Amino acid sequence: MTALPRTVPRRAALPSRPLLTRRTRQRLAADLGLLVLAACFVIPLLWLLFASVDDEATLRVSPPGSPTLDNFSAVLTDEITFTPMLNSLLLCGSATLMTVGCAALAAYPLSRFRSRFSRPYLLTILFTTCLPITAVMVPVYGLFVQVELIDTLYGTSFFLATSQLPFAVWLMKNFMDGVPVALEEAAWTDGASWFQSLTRVILPLMGPGIAVVTVYSFIMMWGNFFVPFMLILSPEQLPASVSIFTFFGNYGAIAFGELAAFSLLYSTPVVLLYVLISRRLGGGFTLGGAVKG
Repeated sequence: MTALPRTVPRRAALPSRPLLTRRTRQRLAADLGLLVLAACFVIPLLWLLFASVDDEATLRVSPPGSPTLDNFSAVLTDEITFTPMLNSLLLCGSATLMTVGCAALAAYPLSRFRSRFSRPYLLTILFTTCLPITAVMVPVYGLFVQVELIDTLYGTSFFLATSQLPFAVWLMKNFMDGVPVALEEAAWTDGASWFQSLTRVILPLMGPGIAVVTVYSFIMMWGNFFVPFMLILSPEQLPASVSIFTFFGNYGAIAFGELAAFSLLYSTPVVLLYVLISRRLGGGFTLGGAVKG
């Protein structure tokens, strides 16, 4: 009697899985978008670095064949770099100090006192930040001529501080809201005035907020071209944001190498300011156990 061959049962075919899941495709698409966005920022920076050490620099992003520092030697003069940079530091530094000081004084009553006019006032401040600076330059120019502030660094710094003040007040008020009122009430109990509580209690705890307002205000003023171009007439008082146009010649001729070298030098004060106060940007309100509950 012969045995029949045993039949092996077939396994059910497993459903095929896609190579990339939906979540993976979404992550890859987001990473690709971020890479494209990063390239838009990195490529101009690479052009600045390459063109600043290239005697024959063009708009093409390519490493120089023979790097040289002749472009920096050509722009490191009193007329091209040192005097305009000094004017920019005086102009933007004084305007930043005025902006931060006035913003702290204006944000204090908005943060600590409740009034029915506080919200309309804050909305008005927010609206003024949306106004383009070019829309008010013609009446401002006429006003500066009438009050004899035209072609003066201090008059231009006043206007720069005024134009930057609304957004600085809005930022400062939001940061000041994060400081507990109990600390200020304790200072009042010890006999401190409102100004002493502001300068000795609130502002020291607002280190990150003050750093943000300072850096933002300084950067916005440092790169402002139109305001000093309209209000300063003397060439020896022009800041670096206006004197940079000396590298643009007639008939489209541009000294790309010198322009790149000057741009790197022009960006140095902003980078140094950020590095100096970067420690304050990363911290929070360090109360140190002052509030006990």
